Amino acid sequence: MDQRIEESIKQLTLEEKASLCSGMNRWKTEAIYRFGIPSMVMSDGPHGVRKPKQDDDFGMKDVNDNRSATCFPTASAMASSWDPDLLFEVGEALAKESKALDVQILLGPGVNMKRSPLGGRNFEYYSEDPHLAGEIGAAYVKGLQSQGVGACVKHYACNNQEHERMSISSEVDERTLREIYLPAFEKIVQEAKPWSIMVAYNKVNGTYATENTYLLRDILKNEWNFDGLTVSDWGATSNRIEALKAGLDLEMPGPSPSNDKKIVEAVRSGQLDETLLDDAVRRILRVVFRSMEERNPNKEINYEAHHRLAKKAAAGSIVLLKNENQLLPLDVNGVRSLAVIGQMAAEPRIQGGGSSKVNATMFDVPLEQMKSHIVIEAKMAYAAGYSYEDEGDALAEALIAQAVQAARASEIAVLFLGLPDRFESEGYDRTHLELPYNQVRLLTEVSKVNKRVVVVLSNGSAIAMPWIGHAKAILEGWLGGQASGSAIVDILFGQCNPSGKLQETFVHQLEDNPSYLNFPGTDSKVEYREGIFIGYRYYDKKKMQVLFPFGHGLSYTSFEYTNLRTSSDYLQDLDGLTVEVDITNTGKREGSEIVQLYVNDRESRIVRPEHELKCFAKVRLLPGETSTVRMHLEKRDFSYYDPTLKRWVMETGEFELRVGKSSREIVLKRIVTVQSTDVVELKLTGDSLVKDWVASEEGRRIFFEVLAEEKMKEQVEHALLGDDALMVMGMPLRKIFYFDTERAVRAEEIVDRLLSRLK
Repeated sequence: MDQRIEESIKQLTLEEKASLCSGMNRWKTEAIYRFGIPSMVMSDGPHGVRKPKQDDDFGMKDVNDNRSATCFPTASAMASSWDPDLLFEVGEALAKESKALDVQILLGPGVNMKRSPLGGRNFEYYSEDPHLAGEIGAAYVKGLQSQGVGACVKHYACNNQEHERMSISSEVDERTLREIYLPAFEKIVQEAKPWSIMVAYNKVNGTYATENTYLLRDILKNEWNFDGLTVSDWGATSNRIEALKAGLDLEMPGPSPSNDKKIVEAVRSGQLDETLLDDAVRRILRVVFRSMEERNPNKEINYEAHHRLAKKAAAGSIVLLKNENQLLPLDVNGVRSLAVIGQMAAEPRIQGGGSSKVNATMFDVPLEQMKSHIVIEAKMAYAAGYSYEDEGDALAEALIAQAVQAARASEIAVLFLGLPDRFESEGYDRTHLELPYNQVRLLTEVSKVNKRVVVVLSNGSAIAMPWIGHAKAILEGWLGGQASGSAIVDILFGQCNPSGKLQETFVHQLEDNPSYLNFPGTDSKVEYREGIFIGYRYYDKKKMQVLFPFGHGLSYTSFEYTNLRTSSDYLQDLDGLTVEVDITNTGKREGSEIVQLYVNDRESRIVRPEHELKCFAKVRLLPGETSTVRMHLEKRDFSYYDPTLKRWVMETGEFELRVGKSSREIVLKRIVTVQSTDVVELKLTGDSLVKDWVASEEGRRIFFEVLAEEKMKEQVEHALLGDDALMVMGMPLRKIFYFDTERAVRAEEIVDRLLSRLK
């Protein structure tokens, strides 16, 4: 293939090369048939193929304008499965449907971090944690590309809100960028080799992502060795020449004759090095030719099988948040009467709004599933309880009254609640975390007449629950795709054991979120002042009370963790570390547990999170069965990013390995000692703090050497051991001498002597 690409580049005219760098239309890349270069078709979206029926139609006015495809659970749901194998399976299915619809690149997955729960597109993103997002995203990409369809990982980078997304600048420091917002992309690039990366609309530190040389060329292409193509988000290109210089290969949508002309003129005038254009063309052709190898349009798809997979995915993603007195699962034979309440039971919300909206092939309605699922239909009553549309107080009160009547006459009330379509969509952010008022009022009134209330939620991201005391059990169903109705009913009645866990923290109130004071930003800037402390990294560091912690999820069975062990208690920084723990199903039902491994740096020269997720594993166990879960840690898992040194650094010292059921429910701990070969030498000056001089081996030697010459060594050593130690360590070096009456007049001379002895 490489030879064919190079021969093509040699023979293509300058105009032809420029034309390849923009689309033919809204979804296709340019073709040059005299060289056998076909166009590629790209299509939304992450949880289902959204291919418009008309080639050059956006297909966003009406979901029915798109071809039918399986609607799988959205990203926030899928990540709650913590199951890479499941994501691989879904990726395979999406690829098969893409190929049948003659789609070569599927625009997904989205791996942006959930900086704020208000993000309007959070349902399209995996997590607040980069490790979880990276592992889940890599599995999705591998599954998709195993069938010959390319992934397009998005939105690179720091596209963490919808407010002014096409112009706002995400102001983020280097350490935060490296530790939080880039690692998911990095893991996917290095482990899954995606065909393409979608570059975001927003600016990063004042420069459009599409023109950001540091992000595109320095990090993505050079440091991570990404060999695929970069493509703009649709309409994200501002200055085409600067974007091409920075590393943006393909501009979408097309056609863009004016920008193609600018490229030609820039090369001819010397403004643009033609080798940069050739590199873009090379990357585009590499993906185009790769996509030609396995095209198979119009192949029949077993949509029934994919619907079953969608149900499996939905069931694996559902999180049991609360189950007071083991109200769930409901006993089919023991429940004498049941009230099913909520418009979402009859008209469920299965996905979010915007470019990812899929025209589903079929649809499982929870209410209908309950009717066909159980033998007590005659004793089951349904009441809408609320309306998606706000049609006035009179109707709202009438609907609530009907629901209360049904609940009063029933043994158990199951309420289907959640966020309506207008609350979550691409293009705008949420303004609060609350359920609609009419739903909260409904729950309040129902709970007055029936104390056995189960709430089933449909929402794409975290919500607040000031009403939590009114529900005995809560199922988080997310936006679970076209088969979510049957998956939810299976879990309600115990045919399936819930095994999902939260991929994001649920807080009591919006004000608890670390980005609260800096979201969505002002004056076309949003400052990431919380730094690395997003999600559980913030809440756990501050030991804040949260509604439900990261990684939380209950089961109908119970699990015991024992015998945490490591391959060594002492390791050099180049060694890997194997961690093993035994998990036993101590309950009476088969079930799956998600084992989470967090790493805590017990003492660091910089501020670090309380702990960070570094490994996880999902294990399925029969009652009484024990399994050994094995996880592996590398040097990077113990490291932080040092922006001064521009590299990852692992410190020598003790690290605590914490194994738990969530970030807050740690059940086993073990300490390991690390010997690092990383040398962190700060540039020492006269204004460097005493503690920095003392921390440096060379600096400490010279410092005490000069103190001895000045007959101050004993005096300073005494101060460093006494009550004034912290004050002295926090002083700039030169002040040590300025505050000494005898030596103040010679302070600069003494400092110069110190500095002259540094290598």
